[in-house]
Amino acid sequence: MHEAELRGELERLRADTPGVAGALATSPDGLVLAVDAPDLEPDGFAALTAAAAAVGVRLTGAAGQGDFRELLVRGDAGGLALFPAGSGILTVLAAPGADLPGLRPEARACATRIAHHLSPTEAHIV
Repeated sequence: MHEAELRGELERLRADTPGVAGALATSPDGLVLAVDAPDLEPDGFAALTAAAAAVGVRLTGAAGQGDFRELLVRGDAGGLALFPAGSGILTVLAAPGADLPGLRPEARACATRIAHHLSPTEAHIV
């Protein structure tokens, strides 16, 4: 895994997708793998991302809803979405007024590419 490759994927997502304000790739245990999110303290945010993803996994499992696919969170000034990315987690920050569910196709494609960078054999998991 190369941080520069992951960061390139995040930068491309933000540049090519209207409404994406930033993105972060983390490990399930809360380590920052790559970040493209201005004005974000990545280490603390990565820990929160890992905790939120773990809750998503437990909730979907407890409810019998299958594998965790995404977690959407909306706030007064935007939102964010978490997606599994093989052995990592992709967090996408949405700008105020952005169509958060509408970011799914591009975000999932980015998560697949991140999964491939982390482990080519895991890319199909996303």
